[in-house]
Amino acid sequence: MDFEEVFDAHFSEIHKYVAHRLGPDAAEDVVSDTFLVAFRKRAKFDPARATARAWLYGIATNLIGKHRRQEARALAALGRYGPEGDAPGHEDRVAARVSAQSLRPELARALAALDRRDRDVVGLVALAGLSHEEVAAALGIPYGTVGSRLSRARRKLRGALGALVLEEADHG
Repeated sequence: MDFEEVFDAHFSEIHKYVAHRLGPDAAEDVVSDTFLVAFRKRAKFDPARATARAWLYGIATNLIGKHRRQEARALAALGRYGPEGDAPGHEDRVAARVSAQSLRPELARALAALDRRDRDVVGLVALAGLSHEEVAAALGIPYGTVGSRLSRARRKLRGALGALVLEEADHG
């Protein structure tokens, strides 16, 4: 694998995906880490299992989760020991980031309320445009699991947003 070609071919789309998930500030570090991990593990890459694109999205998605867990721990520590006892929770920060990416706040809240695994599948399909096969390869899960997670996420999003539409109609 010519890593320079892989980097040149996929950097922009991986960066766009991470920026949609975390915001532009955190994207720089996470994307850098994504390609660093890929470079270090390039000898283990198996093109029979996944395309380089799907492999990179899988690495990026794992690092997004790691970034969010570290952030949540830091916020919890600040809440326990810092002067700001009412710092926003992890889900509030995720919703704020997503809405910063030009999504309606209601959709951002609905996405933030999804289970992390379901949100990862939605992000890879909706933001990255990966096929179900590519998502399965990226996350190391069966093809059928991709479909069930996506179906569950869509149902929850429709429920959350449908209730909001009815509420707005009642108050409108």
